[in-house]
Amino acid sequence: MESEVSLVAITSKLWHDFFREYVADPMMTEIPYQYSYQSCEDYFRKMTSDVTRKYFAIIANGKVVGQIYLKHIDWYAKTSSFGIALSNDLVKGKGYGTKAITALLKYAFNDLHLETIFADTVLRNVRSQHVLEKLGFTHTHDDDNFRFYKLSRSSLRLSNALR
Repeated sequence: MESEVSLVAITSKLWHDFFREYVADPMMTEIPYQYSYQSCEDYFRKMTSDVTRKYFAIIANGKVVGQIYLKHIDWYAKTSSFGIALSNDLVKGKGYGTKAITALLKYAFNDLHLETIFADTVLRNVRSQHVLEKLGFTHTHDDDNFRFYKLSRSSLRLSNALR
């Protein structure tokens, strides 16, 4: 049975639900994450007070399985980048990330009327690169650590899926 995935505007409770289950991905960092209510709450307040960001909880089977967010929203240029984090390895490889990114792109293009979305992955994160390319993102360049992508409304390969 295919799982339904939805995005819900982040709240403090959903933020904490995510981070209580979060295990740092060794592909991203070698530093293990340890949940602390106060540091998590401080981080929530800091990140959600940034007006150039919009955060969502990724919900699958009634449970928070990740976070996804638009960042560096430039209303004048109609651009943004996005970030995504799944809580741990138990929820990876199930399509949740792909479905969440698709929902976020629909929101960004159709509701916010953005024209271009940028993304990046660490060079060794081939899984994320595959997802971005499958969704129509174009590889633009690499630096020493990251591979960079962009998706413009005018160049959508999955335009029907994003309407």
